[in-house]
Amino acid sequence: MALPPLLTLQDIALTFGGTPLIESAELSVSPGERACLVGRNGSGKSTLLKIAAGQIEADRGKRFMQPGATVRYLAQEPDLTAYPSTLAYVEAGLGPGDDPYRARYLLEQLGLTGEEKPADLSGGEARRAALAHVLAPEPDILLLDEPTNHLDLPVIEWLEGELKSLRSAMVLISHDRRFLESLSQATVWLDRGRTRRMDRGFAHFEEWRDQVLEQEEAEHHKLGRKLVAEADWLRYGVTARRKRNVRRLGNLHAMRQQYRDRNRAVGTVTMSLAEAEQSGTLVVEAEGISKAYDRPIVTNLSLRVLRGDRLGIIGPNGAGKTTLINMLTGVQAPDEGRVRLGSNLQMVTLDQRRASLDPTATVAETLTGGRGDTVTIGGQTKHVIGYMKDFLFSPEQARTPVGVLSGGERNRLMLARALAQPSNLLVLDEPTNDLDLETLDLLEEMIQDYSGTVILVSHDRDFLDRTVSSVLVSEGEGRWLEYAGGYTDMVSQRGRGVQARVVEKEAKAKSADKPAAAPQAQNKRKLSFNEQHDLKTLPKRMEELTAKIAKVQEILADPELYARDPARFQKAMDALTALQTELHAAEERWLDLEMLREELEG
Repeated sequence: MALPPLLTLQDIALTFGGTPLIESAELSVSPGERACLVGRNGSGKSTLLKIAAGQIEADRGKRFMQPGATVRYLAQEPDLTAYPSTLAYVEAGLGPGDDPYRARYLLEQLGLTGEEKPADLSGGEARRAALAHVLAPEPDILLLDEPTNHLDLPVIEWLEGELKSLRSAMVLISHDRRFLESLSQATVWLDRGRTRRMDRGFAHFEEWRDQVLEQEEAEHHKLGRKLVAEADWLRYGVTARRKRNVRRLGNLHAMRQQYRDRNRAVGTVTMSLAEAEQSGTLVVEAEGISKAYDRPIVTNLSLRVLRGDRLGIIGPNGAGKTTLINMLTGVQAPDEGRVRLGSNLQMVTLDQRRASLDPTATVAETLTGGRGDTVTIGGQTKHVIGYMKDFLFSPEQARTPVGVLSGGERNRLMLARALAQPSNLLVLDEPTNDLDLETLDLLEEMIQDYSGTVILVSHDRDFLDRTVSSVLVSEGEGRWLEYAGGYTDMVSQRGRGVQARVVEKEAKAKSADKPAAAPQAQNKRKLSFNEQHDLKTLPKRMEELTAKIAKVQEILADPELYARDPARFQKAMDALTALQTELHAAEERWLDLEMLREELEG
């Protein structure tokens, strides 16, 4: 006999600003059940999870939780300010009968000591502390909103194993397909304010969704209704795109086989130089390159990237992935060895910080460069409205200022503009951050259709499997090895996932048995006073800037502001641009200093 649900939501409705966000949502969580909550950005997933957690109250409907049941909620932006340290924050979540040692165990597994002060934490560190806080008591119900955000591959894989070992029931929101496929047993789809449930995991979601949408479309045609609503076009367009991607995956497998045949022995550059010198074929040739910042980042790496290759670079945070990309693209010189770039390269980098978008320009102006109403893609001219629809924008948004777009819409606009720029080398550093599943589909489609060469960094295993022909993996101590295929192919060849952190610990343990080079250690560089001061104060400054940006965006969210008060609109736009520029500079400075600190201490 099935056990009664621990938590139920019935006929939930909620309206924000006069617009219904959730109209009739249901959610039921049984003991030990692991369900994923899916839907497009802005559909209300996070809001529904907050209602389930009891953090906000619905306008209508009923929430019931079994008496005595415990629930823990992981927010996307956790608040640790009331606690003196990360350990105190995690221990505050423990109940009277919980194991106090588990708090330290989880912090250690997540790469924290417990002594960190909340004011000094980066976004990723705060996320890890929040995970330890909700996991430590092993509650009856875990409500997790984007638990993999800001996590690298080793921690994501550890988190998967940890969640599988728990007896807690779970509701997960995530844009990481592999994470959802691995953990979910049921799927709840929030669409147009209503929920549908499938008692199967996320691996079956897209097929189920397509069947539902195709049935709806058929019913629309039977009724003789013309599908003119943009929301309808956006929903039904997903099915065709996914079917096209199925065919593209077949082409990707063929490309990987060609790559295996071409590169049987990685690193034998001298023997294969004649083949690489074909006109227009060579994109990047690295021969014996090395880079170090008191610890090896890259050691004696030889690599060839040819036209049409899709190279994925993977490794834990701090492994030096961005430094490696900078060397391969000529932005940064290696300490040793040489990098030769092919002729006539035109490189486009996808800026996920969105700092390069002009908030005062319209969507159409951003795509056309303010010249006319057409874009040229692969030598073919296309009207900007049709091109916008390819990236899920409605025709009405052509004159919308970039500054009032949501974060997801800005991500899509960045993708559209990157593809519209003439290029034959696309460099993507963490392109999947904060993208919903539909936008991920678009990015995958863009990469699969792209005729040039792609170099990308990503922690998304499914995305790597769907896009790259080979992966370059950090093996620790500056060693990088290339494997043909995607992430799953790499695991099957390597025998394990990305665990470079473990490799480095083992190497350090071995080196501890050897005589230490005392004079060299004494001369080790330390952070200057100014660097230490910036490292401590920048997180608070970034938090203040983020809060100011949010306030300005609230002002710009008024769709009638421009018509009512153009001067105020322009002033807000100027303020937003200045704040975003300052935030970008602060983030870059903090990241540089944090990486330097890790290198000096590591």
